[in-house]
Amino acid sequence: METKDINLNNVAPIDEKNSKIHNLFAPDGLNQKSDLNENSKLNWLDPNEAQLESLKLFIEAELKKFNGEAIITIDQNNGLTIDEINSAEKTLFTFQQKLNTTIIFLKENRSQPENGKTVKFTRDYIIRTNKESDDFIEIRVAVVGNVDSGKSTMLGVLTHGILDNGRGDARTRLFRHKHEIESGRTSSVGNDILGFDSHGNVVRNANLHSNKDWEEICQKSNKVITFVDLAGHEKYLKTTVFGMTGHAPDYCMLMVGSNMGAVGMTKEHLGLALALNIPVFIVLTKIDMCPPNVLQDTIKVLLKILKSPGCRKLPYPVVTSDDVVTCAKNFTSQRLCPIFQVSNVSGKNIDLVKMFLNLLHSRMEHRMNEPAEFQIDEIFSVPGVGTVVSGTCYKGKIQLNDNMKLGPDLIGHFRNVVIKGIHRKRMPVKECAGGQTASFALKKIKRSELRKGMVLISDKLEPVASWAFEAEILILHHPTTISANYQAMVHCGSIRQTATILEMSLEHLRTGDKALVKLGFIKNPEYLRTGLKLIFREGRTKAIGTITQVNLSPTPKLN
Repeated sequence: METKDINLNNVAPIDEKNSKIHNLFAPDGLNQKSDLNENSKLNWLDPNEAQLESLKLFIEAELKKFNGEAIITIDQNNGLTIDEINSAEKTLFTFQQKLNTTIIFLKENRSQPENGKTVKFTRDYIIRTNKESDDFIEIRVAVVGNVDSGKSTMLGVLTHGILDNGRGDARTRLFRHKHEIESGRTSSVGNDILGFDSHGNVVRNANLHSNKDWEEICQKSNKVITFVDLAGHEKYLKTTVFGMTGHAPDYCMLMVGSNMGAVGMTKEHLGLALALNIPVFIVLTKIDMCPPNVLQDTIKVLLKILKSPGCRKLPYPVVTSDDVVTCAKNFTSQRLCPIFQVSNVSGKNIDLVKMFLNLLHSRMEHRMNEPAEFQIDEIFSVPGVGTVVSGTCYKGKIQLNDNMKLGPDLIGHFRNVVIKGIHRKRMPVKECAGGQTASFALKKIKRSELRKGMVLISDKLEPVASWAFEAEILILHHPTTISANYQAMVHCGSIRQTATILEMSLEHLRTGDKALVKLGFIKNPEYLRTGLKLIFREGRTKAIGTITQVNLSPTPKLN
C-alpha cells in the first residue's frame, strides 16, 4: 500500500531553544548545499583533449572519494536534448576501458516542456572499478529493530533468494545456536553476506553455511554487503550495543513490523544509530498480513518520530526504482531516511531493497598510508590452526608475516606477534587494508591471553594504554543526578568495561546536561584514540560522548 495521502514535505520545525539534544544529533554539514551537480560545469558534448582530461580527473576523484564506485549524473546547461544526451553517454562510456571500470545506466529524468520548448534530459549512471578476484568493496549494514519485527527472516530472504513460508523457515538458515532455532529469537551477533557483481546482479549460492560458498561468492563479487544481525530483545541490549559500536557498521537497517508499529526497542535502536551518526533506512515488514488502516497508523507514528527535534530526518517512501536512485544519491547527507514496505512471504518490494543495497557506498575512510591499526571484536580457537582473532582494520595495510604489537594486557603492556594467516569473509587473502574486516591467525598466542577490545598495531608505533581519559558527554536520560564516583558501563568500539567518573566540569549532571568528564577504567587499561564515540550506560541511564583526551592519570586531583 502506498502512502500518497501523507504529506512528507512538512518537516517539523525545530525549536532551537526548547531542544537541548537536536544539535548533537544533527548530521555533519546539514546546512551545506549538495554538490551533486558540480559535474554540470564539465563538457560532455564533443570534448577536446583538455576537456576529456578534466572529465577523466573528475571521474577518478569521485571513484577515490567513494572507494571504487560513484554515481555520476550527466547534466549540462540544465538538461540536454535526446541527441545531445546520447552523444554525452558515448563520451562517458569511453572511460570504461581507460579506467578499467563498469558503467551501468540507472535512471533518466526528463523536464516538462513549456510553450513548445524541447524536452530536456539528464541521466544517472553508476561507475564501479573492476576488482581482482580476491578483492571486493565491503559494506557493513547493521540490522536492528524490535523483537519479532522480522530481522532474521528478511536476511534469510535477501541472502538465500528464497521466500518465507510465513512460519519462520527463512530465518533458520541464519541462526548460530540450537536455542535460537527453538525460540526463534536471535541472541548473538549473526553475520551473513550478499554479493553483487560489477553489473549489479546478485551473486549467491543455495547453502551459505559452508566456507566454500562464502569464498565462491566473494571471488565472483565486486561488492559484498555484510549484514550484522543484532538481537531485538531487551535483555540482549548489551549485545546489540556491542554490535553497533564494535562492528563499525556503515549503515543501519531499522526493521519495523507493520502490524506492531514502532514499539519496544525500536526507538532505543534508532537513538543508538543517531548517537553513533550512522545513516538509517527503515524497512516495514509483514505488509501482506497487515490491515490497511493499521499500516497507515504505523506509518504516521514513524513519520512523527523521524521528524521530531531529536531525530530531524526527512522520510522518503520508496515505491519505484527511480526513488531508489534518488535516495542512494542523497543518502550520504544522513538527513534522508528512505522507507521501504516489503513482504517476505509474497516477495513484494524485496528487489527495491536489493537495488538500494547495491547502490550504497562505503563510508569509512581507507587511510592506507598511515601505520596499521586493527581492533579485535571476536576471538576463536580453531583446531589445527590455533588462535584466530577477527575485527575491523581502521587504517593502514596488514600483510602476511607482518610483525604487529598486540595489547594492552591486564597491566597495559603490548607484545610482538606475527600474522601467519589472513581471511576475509572466509576467503584466504594476502593483505587487509583500512575499512575492511578480516580474521588473523596468530603465532604462539593462547586464547586465554586475549580479550575483546584489544588492538593489533603496527610495530612502527609506540602505543600507550589509558587507565583514564577525558570525554565530552551528554546525558540522554538519568532518573536523578550524577556525581563524581558514579560507575557505569562504557562502550567504545569493541571496548566494553565499567568506568568511574573521577572528575566533572559541573558539580552534578541531570538529563540533557553536557559536560567534560574524566573517566577511569576499574579493571584494566584500554587503547583509545581521541575523537572516538562512546556510549555510557547503566540500567536506565544513557549518555553519549566523544573522547577528547587519552592517557590521563587515574588519580583524581587533590584540592
